[in-house]
Amino acid sequence: MRKLITRVGLLLTSLVFIAGCQTTDKVEKVRVAEVTRSLFYTPQYVAIEKGFFKEEGLDIELTTTWGGDKTMTTLLSDGADIALVGSETSIYVYAQNPIDPVINFAQLTQTDGTFLVSREKVDDFKWEDLKGTTFLGQRKGGMPQMAGEFVLRKNGIDPFADLELIQNIDFANIATAFSTGTGDYVQLFEPTASLFEEQGIGHIVASFGTESGLLPYTTFMSKESYLKENKETVEKFTRALQKAQKFVDTASLEELAVLVQPYFEDTELDLMETVIDRYRAQGSFATDPILDEAEWNNLQTIMDQAGELPQQVDHETLVNTDFAKSAK
Repeated sequence: MRKLITRVGLLLTSLVFIAGCQTTDKVEKVRVAEVTRSLFYTPQYVAIEKGFFKEEGLDIELTTTWGGDKTMTTLLSDGADIALVGSETSIYVYAQNPIDPVINFAQLTQTDGTFLVSREKVDDFKWEDLKGTTFLGQRKGGMPQMAGEFVLRKNGIDPFADLELIQNIDFANIATAFSTGTGDYVQLFEPTASLFEEQGIGHIVASFGTESGLLPYTTFMSKESYLKENKETVEKFTRALQKAQKFVDTASLEELAVLVQPYFEDTELDLMETVIDRYRAQGSFATDPILDEAEWNNLQTIMDQAGELPQQVDHETLVNTDFAKSAK
Protein backbone atom coordinates (compact mmCIF):
# COMPACT_ATOMS: atom_id res chain seq x y z
CA MET A 1 0.00 0.00 0.00
CA ARG A 2 2.83 2.32 0.90
CA LYS A 3 4.50 1.59 -2.44
CA LEU A 4 1.25 2.33 -4.28
CA ILE A 5 0.84 5.65 -2.46
CA THR A 6 4.46 6.50 -3.29
CA ARG A 7 3.91 5.65 -6.96
CA VAL A 8 0.71 7.71 -7.09
CA GLY A 9 2.50 10.60 -5.41
CA LEU A 10 5.33 10.43 -7.92
CA LEU A 11 2.83 10.22 -10.78
CA LEU A 12 0.93 13.29 -9.54
CA THR A 13 4.21 15.17 -9.09
CA SER A 14 5.21 14.26 -12.64
CA LEU A 15 1.86 15.36 -14.02
CA VAL A 16 2.11 18.68 -12.22
CA PHE A 17 5.65 19.14 -13.55
CA ILE A 18 4.58 18.29 -17.10
CA ALA A 19 1.58 20.59 -16.88
CA GLY A 20 3.83 23.37 -15.64
CA CYS A 21 6.23 22.85 -18.52
CA GLN A 22 3.41 22.84 -21.01
CA THR A 23 2.08 26.13 -19.62
CA THR A 24 5.54 27.72 -19.72
CA ASP A 25 6.28 26.47 -23.24
CA LYS A 26 2.92 27.53 -24.65
CA VAL A 27 3.41 29.86 -27.62
CA GLU A 28 0.77 32.40 -28.55
CA LYS A 29 0.43 33.68 -32.09
CA VAL A 30 0.11 37.45 -32.54
CA ARG A 31 -0.81 38.79 -35.97
CA VAL A 32 0.92 42.07 -36.78
CA ALA A 33 0.13 44.20 -39.84
CA GLU A 34 2.89 46.67 -40.76
CA VAL A 35 2.04 49.63 -42.98
CA THR A 36 5.10 49.11 -45.19
CA ARG A 37 8.40 47.21 -45.23
CA SER A 38 11.15 49.65 -44.23
CA LEU A 39 14.52 49.83 -42.49
CA PHE A 40 12.79 52.57 -40.54
CA TYR A 41 11.27 49.69 -38.56
CA THR A 42 14.59 48.01 -37.75
CA PRO A 43 13.78 47.49 -34.01
CA GLN A 44 10.70 45.44 -34.93
CA TYR A 45 12.69 43.06 -37.13
CA VAL A 46 15.45 42.83 -34.52
CA ALA A 47 12.86 41.86 -31.88
CA ILE A 48 11.82 38.98 -34.13
CA GLU A 49 15.27 37.84 -35.24
CA LYS A 50 16.91 38.11 -31.81
CA GLY A 51 14.12 35.98 -30.36
CA PHE A 52 12.85 38.63 -27.94
CA PHE A 53 9.23 37.88 -28.82
CA LYS A 54 9.90 34.16 -28.60
CA GLU A 55 11.39 34.63 -25.12
CA GLU A 56 8.04 36.10 -24.10
CA GLY A 57 6.15 33.12 -25.53
CA LEU A 58 4.93 34.98 -28.62
CA ASP A 59 4.98 33.86 -32.23
CA ILE A 60 4.76 36.92 -34.50
CA GLU A 61 2.93 36.53 -37.80
CA LEU A 62 4.04 39.63 -39.71
CA THR A 63 2.14 40.88 -42.76
CA THR A 64 2.91 43.98 -44.83
CA THR A 65 -0.34 45.71 -45.75
CA TRP A 66 1.10 48.58 -47.85
CA GLY A 67 -0.72 51.74 -46.83
CA GLY A 68 -2.36 53.32 -43.78
CA ASP A 69 -5.91 52.81 -44.99
CA LYS A 70 -5.33 49.13 -45.79
CA THR A 71 -3.54 48.56 -42.51
CA MET A 72 -6.35 50.09 -40.48
CA THR A 73 -8.99 48.17 -42.45
CA THR A 74 -7.10 44.95 -41.69
CA LEU A 75 -7.04 45.76 -37.98
CA LEU A 76 -10.68 46.84 -37.75
CA SER A 77 -11.88 43.76 -39.63
CA ASP A 78 -9.95 41.44 -37.26
CA GLY A 79 -7.42 40.51 -39.92
CA ALA A 80 -4.69 41.48 -37.45
CA ASP A 81 -4.35 41.77 -33.69
CA ILE A 82 -1.88 44.67 -33.76
CA ALA A 83 -1.09 47.27 -36.39
CA LEU A 84 2.15 49.17 -36.93
CA VAL A 85 1.14 52.44 -38.58
CA GLY A 86 1.15 56.20 -38.09
CA SER A 87 -0.73 57.50 -35.05
CA GLU A 88 -2.75 59.86 -37.23
CA THR A 89 -4.79 56.85 -38.41
CA SER A 90 -6.12 56.29 -34.89
CA ILE A 91 -7.38 59.88 -34.89
CA TYR A 92 -9.10 59.40 -38.26
CA VAL A 93 -10.86 56.31 -36.91
CA TYR A 94 -11.85 58.05 -33.67
CA ALA A 95 -13.48 60.86 -35.65
CA GLN A 96 -15.96 58.28 -36.99
CA ASN A 97 -17.23 57.60 -33.43
CA PRO A 98 -16.32 53.91 -33.31
CA ILE A 99 -17.71 51.57 -30.67
CA ASP A 100 -14.26 50.03 -30.32
CA PRO A 101 -11.60 52.78 -30.81
CA VAL A 102 -8.02 52.05 -31.80
CA ILE A 103 -5.51 52.74 -29.03
CA ASN A 104 -1.77 53.48 -29.37
CA PHE A 105 0.21 51.47 -26.81
CA ALA A 106 3.86 51.35 -27.93
CA GLN A 107 5.95 53.70 -30.03
CA LEU A 108 8.49 52.43 -32.55
CA THR A 109 9.72 55.56 -34.39
CA GLN A 110 9.72 59.11 -33.06
CA THR A 111 10.61 61.28 -36.05
CA ASP A 112 9.61 61.56 -39.67
CA GLY A 113 11.57 59.05 -41.74
CA THR A 114 11.91 60.92 -45.04
CA PHE A 115 14.75 62.88 -46.60
CA LEU A 116 14.88 65.68 -49.15
CA VAL A 117 16.67 64.56 -52.29
CA SER A 118 17.84 67.00 -54.96
CA ARG A 119 18.27 66.02 -58.58
CA GLU A 120 21.33 68.26 -58.90
CA LYS A 121 24.17 68.41 -56.42
CA VAL A 122 23.59 71.43 -54.17
CA ASP A 123 26.43 72.94 -52.18
CA ASP A 124 25.42 74.69 -48.96
CA PHE A 125 21.71 73.83 -49.31
CA LYS A 126 19.15 76.25 -47.84
CA TRP A 127 15.42 75.54 -47.66
CA GLU A 128 14.73 78.71 -49.64
CA ASP A 129 16.42 76.97 -52.58
CA LEU A 130 13.12 75.11 -53.03
CA LYS A 131 11.27 78.27 -54.07
CA GLY A 132 10.32 78.19 -57.74
CA THR A 133 11.17 74.50 -58.10
CA THR A 134 9.07 71.39 -58.69
CA PHE A 135 8.75 69.34 -55.51
CA LEU A 136 7.60 65.72 -55.68
CA GLY A 137 5.97 65.11 -52.30
CA GLN A 138 4.10 62.26 -50.67
CA ARG A 139 0.41 61.30 -50.74
CA LYS A 140 -1.99 63.98 -49.48
CA GLY A 141 -3.30 63.23 -45.98
CA GLY A 142 -0.48 60.85 -45.13
CA MET A 143 1.97 61.60 -42.34
CA PRO A 144 5.00 62.01 -44.64
CA GLN A 145 3.24 64.68 -46.67
CA MET A 146 1.89 66.48 -43.60
CA ALA A 147 5.34 66.51 -42.00
CA GLY A 148 6.79 67.70 -45.29
CA GLU A 149 4.38 70.63 -45.50
CA PHE A 150 5.03 71.45 -41.83
CA VAL A 151 8.79 71.65 -42.43
CA LEU A 152 8.34 73.82 -45.52
CA ARG A 153 6.15 76.29 -43.62
CA LYS A 154 8.57 76.26 -40.70
CA ASN A 155 11.27 77.39 -43.12
CA GLY A 156 9.18 80.18 -44.63
CA ILE A 157 7.92 78.33 -47.69
CA ASP A 158 4.26 78.17 -48.70
CA PRO A 159 3.98 74.67 -50.22
CA PHE A 160 1.09 75.75 -52.45
CA ALA A 161 2.41 79.13 -53.60
CA ASP A 162 6.21 79.14 -53.55
CA LEU A 163 6.79 75.95 -55.52
CA GLU A 164 5.01 73.42 -57.72
CA LEU A 165 3.89 70.67 -55.36
CA ILE A 166 3.12 67.26 -56.87
CA GLN A 167 1.28 64.92 -54.50
CA ASN A 168 -0.98 62.80 -56.72
CA ILE A 169 1.46 59.96 -57.36
CA ASP A 170 1.00 56.65 -55.50
CA PHE A 171 3.56 55.99 -52.78
CA ALA A 172 4.98 52.97 -54.61
CA ASN A 173 5.63 55.04 -57.77
CA ILE A 174 7.17 58.23 -56.33
CA ALA A 175 10.77 57.03 -56.58
CA THR A 176 10.24 55.80 -60.13
CA ALA A 177 8.68 59.11 -61.14
CA PHE A 178 11.70 61.03 -59.85
CA SER A 179 14.22 58.66 -61.43
CA THR A 180 12.52 59.11 -64.82
CA GLY A 181 12.68 62.90 -64.68
CA THR A 182 9.76 64.23 -62.63
CA GLY A 183 10.63 66.95 -60.11
CA ASP A 184 13.67 68.95 -59.06
CA TYR A 185 13.35 67.68 -55.48
CA VAL A 186 11.67 64.64 -53.98
CA GLN A 187 10.74 63.47 -50.47
CA LEU A 188 11.93 59.87 -50.03
CA PHE A 189 12.23 57.16 -47.39
CA GLU A 190 15.31 55.04 -46.94
CA PRO A 191 16.90 53.00 -48.38
CA THR A 192 15.72 54.61 -51.64
CA ALA A 193 17.22 58.00 -50.76
CA SER A 194 20.68 56.54 -50.09
CA LEU A 195 20.40 54.20 -53.09
CA PHE A 196 19.65 57.15 -55.38
CA GLU A 197 22.66 58.98 -53.98
CA GLU A 198 24.81 55.89 -54.51
CA GLN A 199 23.61 55.60 -58.12
CA GLY A 200 23.99 59.32 -58.87
CA ILE A 201 20.25 59.80 -59.43
CA GLY A 202 19.95 62.36 -56.62
CA HIS A 203 21.61 63.86 -53.58
CA ILE A 204 20.36 63.91 -49.97
CA VAL A 205 20.37 67.54 -48.83
CA ALA A 206 18.16 67.60 -45.72
CA SER A 207 16.20 65.48 -43.25
CA PHE A 208 12.52 66.04 -42.60
CA GLY A 209 12.93 64.03 -39.40
CA THR A 210 15.33 66.44 -37.74
CA GLU A 211 13.26 69.44 -38.89
CA SER A 212 9.80 68.26 -37.79
CA GLY A 213 10.74 67.33 -34.21
CA LEU A 214 9.63 64.39 -32.07
CA LEU A 215 6.27 62.86 -32.87
CA PRO A 216 4.64 59.39 -32.78
CA TYR A 217 5.40 58.69 -36.42
CA THR A 218 4.89 54.94 -36.23
CA THR A 219 3.31 53.13 -33.30
CA PHE A 220 1.88 49.76 -32.41
CA MET A 221 -1.84 50.01 -31.83
CA SER A 222 -4.81 47.75 -31.35
CA LYS A 223 -8.51 47.91 -30.73
CA GLU A 224 -9.43 48.84 -27.18
CA SER A 225 -11.25 45.52 -26.73
CA TYR A 226 -8.09 43.55 -27.66
CA LEU A 227 -6.00 45.43 -25.10
CA LYS A 228 -8.55 44.71 -22.38
CA GLU A 229 -9.02 41.03 -23.26
CA ASN A 230 -5.33 40.29 -23.90
CA LYS A 231 -3.53 42.39 -21.31
CA GLU A 232 -0.83 39.81 -20.59
CA THR A 233 -0.13 39.32 -24.29
CA VAL A 234 0.27 43.05 -24.88
CA GLU A 235 2.56 43.30 -21.85
CA LYS A 236 4.77 40.55 -23.28
CA PHE A 237 4.75 42.18 -26.71
CA THR A 238 5.82 45.54 -25.29
CA ARG A 239 8.55 44.00 -23.15
CA ALA A 240 10.02 42.30 -26.22
CA LEU A 241 9.93 45.57 -28.12
CA GLN A 242 11.73 47.41 -25.30
CA LYS A 243 14.49 44.76 -25.34
CA ALA A 244 14.92 45.32 -29.06
CA GLN A 245 14.97 49.11 -28.69
CA LYS A 246 17.76 48.90 -26.14
CA PHE A 247 19.68 46.48 -28.34
CA VAL A 248 19.37 48.65 -31.46
CA ASP A 249 20.56 51.69 -29.53
CA THR A 250 23.94 50.11 -28.72
CA ALA A 251 24.61 47.28 -31.20
CA SER A 252 27.08 47.59 -34.06
CA LEU A 253 25.78 48.61 -37.46
CA GLU A 254 27.19 45.43 -38.98
CA GLU A 255 25.32 43.22 -36.53
CA LEU A 256 22.06 45.10 -37.05
CA ALA A 257 22.35 44.90 -40.83
CA VAL A 258 22.93 41.14 -40.70
CA LEU A 259 19.95 40.67 -38.38
CA VAL A 260 17.48 42.50 -40.62
CA GLN A 261 18.86 41.24 -43.94
CA PRO A 262 16.17 38.51 -44.28
CA TYR A 263 13.60 41.31 -44.64
CA PHE A 264 15.62 43.16 -47.31
CA GLU A 265 17.24 40.45 -49.39
CA ASP A 266 17.79 42.75 -52.39
CA THR A 267 19.61 45.43 -50.35
CA GLU A 268 23.38 45.33 -49.86
CA LEU A 269 24.65 45.11 -46.28
CA ASP A 270 26.77 48.26 -46.67
CA LEU A 271 23.74 50.25 -47.76
CA MET A 272 21.68 48.92 -44.86
CA GLU A 273 24.42 49.97 -42.44
CA THR A 274 24.37 53.49 -43.92
CA VAL A 275 20.59 53.73 -43.60
CA ILE A 276 20.42 52.35 -40.04
CA ASP A 277 23.24 54.67 -39.01
CA ARG A 278 21.43 57.69 -40.46
CA TYR A 279 18.15 56.86 -38.70
CA ARG A 280 19.85 56.09 -35.39
CA ALA A 281 22.04 59.19 -35.49
CA GLN A 282 19.07 61.50 -35.92
CA GLY A 283 17.10 59.76 -33.17
CA SER A 284 14.40 58.22 -35.36
CA PHE A 285 14.32 54.93 -33.45
CA ALA A 286 12.49 55.39 -30.13
CA THR A 287 14.66 54.07 -27.29
CA ASP A 288 11.59 53.19 -25.23
CA PRO A 289 7.95 52.51 -26.21
CA ILE A 290 6.40 55.46 -24.33
CA LEU A 291 4.33 57.84 -26.46
CA ASP A 292 4.31 61.03 -24.40
CA GLU A 293 1.88 63.94 -24.48
CA ALA A 294 4.31 66.43 -26.07
CA GLU A 295 4.83 64.14 -29.06
CA TRP A 296 1.08 63.59 -29.35
CA ASN A 297 0.43 67.33 -29.37
CA ASN A 298 3.14 67.92 -31.99
CA LEU A 299 1.45 65.32 -34.20
CA GLN A 300 -1.87 67.14 -33.99
CA THR A 301 -0.22 70.50 -34.69
CA ILE A 302 1.26 69.09 -37.90
CA MET A 303 -2.08 67.57 -38.90
CA ASP A 304 -3.91 70.80 -38.14
CA GLN A 305 -1.55 72.91 -40.25
CA ALA A 306 -2.07 70.49 -43.13
CA GLY A 307 -5.86 70.82 -42.76
CA GLU A 308 -6.18 67.11 -41.99
CA LEU A 309 -7.07 67.12 -38.27
CA PRO A 310 -10.74 66.15 -37.95
CA GLN A 311 -10.82 67.05 -34.25
CA GLN A 312 -8.52 67.59 -31.28
CA VAL A 313 -8.16 64.41 -29.23
CA ASP A 314 -6.68 64.29 -25.73
CA HIS A 315 -3.58 62.17 -25.22
CA GLU A 316 -5.21 59.89 -22.65
CA THR A 317 -8.14 59.19 -24.98
CA LEU A 318 -6.17 57.33 -27.66
CA VAL A 319 -2.88 56.54 -25.92
CA ASN A 320 -2.33 53.89 -23.25
CA THR A 321 1.15 54.22 -21.73
CA ASP A 322 0.66 51.58 -19.02
CA PHE A 323 2.24 48.76 -21.04
CA ALA A 324 5.16 50.91 -22.18
CA LYS A 325 5.92 52.26 -18.70
CA SER A 326 5.80 48.75 -17.26
CA ALA A 327 8.18 47.47 -19.95
CA LYS A 328 10.61 50.34 -19.39
